[in-house]
Amino acid sequence: MMEKVLAACGNDCASCPRYIAHPYEKTEEELHHTAELWLKIGYRDHVVTNKEISCTGCKPENWCRYHVVKCCEERGIKTCADCYEYPCANMKECFEVTKSFEPMCKKVCTDEEYMQLKRAFFEKEQNLKLTKKC
Repeated sequence: MMEKVLAACGNDCASCPRYIAHPYEKTEEELHHTAELWLKIGYRDHVVTNKEISCTGCKPENWCRYHVVKCCEERGIKTCADCYEYPCANMKECFEVTKSFEPMCKKVCTDEEYMQLKRAFFEKEQNLKLTKKC
């Protein structure tokens, strides 16, 4: 099993089909498949370009519904697990919205796709609990 690369919100980038930072590069075909998958599971309303679907990790300037990276940066912490307010209302909503996509993923994904998405996104709360320091 590969090492986890945790985003501020607890997503495991190493498992994410969008993540292309070394050594997790993806082929053009893999990225296109991910763009198609994002449409199929409801993450996008159309098939986006490979450039748009690819990701090298969260940055404060990237769009995020929950502004997690920006919040962590402002507080001088790496992940939400390091925050004294964790889990805040913002993260509780993030967990709920993420979980709301799981039934559709189970329904339309292959077992392999679902397991990859489960590791990447649906275990974020568990991932943060495992790293919680305070």
